[in-house]
Amino acid sequence: MTDHDHALSGAYAVDALDADERARFEAHLTTCADCRAEVDSLREAAALLGADDVVAPPPSLRDDILAGIDRIRPLPPVTGTVTPLRRRHRLPLLMSAAAAVVLLLGVGLAWLRPWHDEQPARLTAAERILAAPDATRLEKSFPDGSRATVVLSRSEGKALIRTKAMALAPAGKAYELWLQTPAGVMEPAGLMPDQPDTTYVLKGDATDATGIGITVEPDGGSPQPTSAPIALFALDS
Repeated sequence: MTDHDHALSGAYAVDALDADERARFEAHLTTCADCRAEVDSLREAAALLGADDVVAPPPSLRDDILAGIDRIRPLPPVTGTVTPLRRRHRLPLLMSAAAAVVLLLGVGLAWLRPWHDEQPARLTAAERILAAPDATRLEKSFPDGSRATVVLSRSEGKALIRTKAMALAPAGKAYELWLQTPAGVMEPAGLMPDQPDTTYVLKGDATDATGIGITVEPDGGSPQPTSAPIALFALDS
């Protein structure tokens, strides 16, 4: 294998070799760990670029690529056996194409990676409620010392409940949550996790809710409350 054969990794990674060149290079890959690593790296970079959302590249990207091609060190001329005419003309084109691919991937990743690193982590539904500018909090303490706090964001259309040292529901029972509509109807909003300390986002649209209730219901919940609420949080309209 010559230096020119080593340089085919870029063209191989983007499937730019003919059948003979591909077969020869794949035979070389079985004995050359450096070329295998380079091909894997180029394919990984290409996959990363393809997996990202389509965004407009910066105006400087084209100029950076063209300027970088001018700086690429050319390989020494082929010596020894004369290469057939078709391949002799094709090889420099492959070298240039492979160099352009490597440079493009490098510039593209250098541009994309910082952009992604600076992206804020996606917030959970609970985090969006807590961070909302209009988030309001209502807290209730129970005789046994446990506490429950409701946080509502009408802009998010959601509410959550946080419990601290909450006594577990009786055996065969569950705490069910309810959203009260302006008409006074209690709509089921999910079952609280059977844990003393928990954060739970209520199901349903809380945009127009006038209250949030907690009742003790049979395991699995009920379509309508079957007992008086152990807590009812009145929400401002």
